Amino acid sequence: MRGYALHQALGSRSTFLGAGEVRGRLLDLGRYPGLIDGAGRVRGEIYRLDDPELLPVLDREEGYNFERCRAIVTLANGRHARAWVYRYRGPQNRAVPIPDGDYRRAHRPAMVVRAAGRRGAGAPPAEAR
Repeated sequence: MRGYALHQALGSRSTFLGAGEVRGRLLDLGRYPGLIDGAGRVRGEIYRLDDPELLPVLDREEGYNFERCRAIVTLANGRHARAWVYRYRGPQNRAVPIPDGDYRRAHRPAMVVRAAGRRGAGAPPAEAR
């Protein structure tokens, strides 16, 4: 998702299409969310991959606890589409359910803040919550 660490892996090789939802439940795993099977709805972002070589890159970035699979997603306009999603298959003993399925609401992304230096020049970016 935009504003989070793994978003940079998408780089310029994808196009943001909009918000979407998929059936399932969402877990808060700390630094990232985990989609699992369930009877809820999970909010996320839909991208078109402009480079087919991006899929193996995303697979590596997601890691061994996530499995890429096809799912039917609901776009913001109500239409349905097939999309790749990553389902979490790792340990859940420390995971915290996110009942409304919205990780962004549960975890705001870190923002980059510029502080003014002694002479008014911008200082290097610092992460803040």
